[in-house]
Amino acid sequence: MTPEVLGRSAEEAEALLREAGVAFTTELTRPTRNFFPVDDAKLYVVRAVTCPDASCRLTLAAKQKKQ
Repeated sequence: MTPEVLGRSAEEAEALLREAGVAFTTELTRPTRNFFPVDDAKLYVVRAVTCPDASCRLTLAAKQKKQ
């Protein structure tokens, strides 16, 4: 069974999936404009899709920087 990773940091989600033996891929989503600056070092899972082959595809987004 795939662990729940939505909303977790990328590092934590990847560790949970590796521990569970689930293969996964990641993709990064970015804002279309730079109105709100983001911190590319702090990635979080905003979407997790279980594929037909039982692998998982994670969509990651960077956290908004504090001004």
